[in-house]
Amino acid sequence: MVIATLFSLFGCKNTAKPPIDIVPQVNLERFMGSWYVIASIPTFIEKGAHNAVESYQLAPDGSIATTFTFRQDSFDGPEKSFHPTGQVVDNLSNAVWKMQFIWPFKSDYRIVFLNADYSETVIGRNQRDYVWIMARKPEMSDENYQKILELLDRQGYDVRQIVKVPQRW
Repeated sequence: MVIATLFSLFGCKNTAKPPIDIVPQVNLERFMGSWYVIASIPTFIEKGAHNAVESYQLAPDGSIATTFTFRQDSFDGPEKSFHPTGQVVDNLSNAVWKMQFIWPFKSDYRIVFLNADYSETVIGRNQRDYVWIMARKPEMSDENYQKILELLDRQGYDVRQIVKVPQRW
């Protein structure tokens, strides 16, 4: 069971869907910093997450030090923290990364939406199995959230699987 889950998470699953659309260009320096996870199709480690935040820091070697923290099952639950490392694999757009949680597995990570002021983003995967809707603030307008769901639906996601992540600060 664990091996099957890891293969699914880290991109060893074959898919007949075309590659997901990515944003044309990401300024990595502007993208760095903290992002609140507004909603997601959660991985097994994220189920029950509250106050989820993903933070990125560009390292001198070009890798992206990542910290993902959340409270498990409630706002007062135990804090969980993970530290994967990102690597940009499409230097033309900076929108395609590989994220390594466990060596040697690297997960597909694609920036499929990023608004002009870098306040809202969506991270997707070609497999359409996981997605993260994130913002610089712990809330997002209903109008913007609905537009993102429509975008993800057009990209081939089953948006019924997307769940909001409770945020209370």
